[in-house]
Amino acid sequence: MNDARVLVVDDSAAMRALFSDVLDQAKNVQVVGTAINADDARDKIASLRPNVITLDVEMPGMSGIEFLEEIMSTNPLPVVMLSSLTQAGTEISLKAYELGAVECFPKPLKATPEQFNKQVGKLGKIVLAAANSNVKDKKPKPTGPAVEKFDWNGRIAAFSASMGGVEALTEMLAGYPANCPATVVVLQTQPELAETFINRLNKDLKCSVRALVDGAALEEGVVHIAADPNNHVVLEPGSPPKLRLLARDPVEGVRPSANLLFGTIARAAIPAVGAVLSGMGTDGAKGLKLLRDAGGNAFVQSPQSSVVAESPNAAIAAGAAEREVPIDALAAATLACCNKA
Repeated sequence: MNDARVLVVDDSAAMRALFSDVLDQAKNVQVVGTAINADDARDKIASLRPNVITLDVEMPGMSGIEFLEEIMSTNPLPVVMLSSLTQAGTEISLKAYELGAVECFPKPLKATPEQFNKQVGKLGKIVLAAANSNVKDKKPKPTGPAVEKFDWNGRIAAFSASMGGVEALTEMLAGYPANCPATVVVLQTQPELAETFINRLNKDLKCSVRALVDGAALEEGVVHIAADPNNHVVLEPGSPPKLRLLARDPVEGVRPSANLLFGTIARAAIPAVGAVLSGMGTDGAKGLKLLRDAGGNAFVQSPQSSVVAESPNAAIAAGAAEREVPIDALAAATLACCNKA
């Protein structure tokens, strides 16, 4: 794993000092410089050669979004955007993902000292993961449906994703038909961003996409996304199976836990296909192995097509991967398992 060499770009001297201090305390992370705007950052990138940039969305002159677009079109580098998660902020964050940002991190504007320290403490891990991401290896998005005809055979689909997951899910679910298999997704992201993301997917895709609610039935044509950091999601057997929310302690530091979801699907012995997508950490690896051992199909997004390959690599190391599937082929692989034809 490469150490992170970070350039902090922010027009606020206070924010530059804050994030530089936080990152300098993180393991394997070095702040190589700071910049006050896009012009300054352009010069610093050339002279300091960072391998990751933190970039403020709101800057005088060229905005962070405009500079991100320039970076990704001229000399792609891993970028972590820093933004307030207002309604406008979440829309901007989704635009940043579309342009190629590895992650969008919320600025801690109104928080208690304890919440603030917990929040910014995550930034070092995010920046290190970004420095080891596959930004330069992005592939064109697929066009057209994943299958010409789909007739659901009753097998459910379950996915987990975190860092890089917004991009991966956008690309994969674009191949889903209106009558897609009943699907549940565990997505580790900011809940405010998740709400905006879900609404956009529901508007743009053929199938229905909903924020998961307690007691939701797994039914044809619906994708449920669980992103509530206060609740796990588990499967309750029945006809149809239901999804339940549990306000229990994090599992191995994570909530909602993909390991817990996959494990309950395996124990219920319900025909299923599961996959671990782009992400940071190891959540999903153990649970996917249980699902595979129970007779389910178990895929991982190929590390080469993952923005952040930590989670897929963990699943591969755990022996959970039946196949490594590029993201542009994952919808087709899933639908093949769930198709009567």
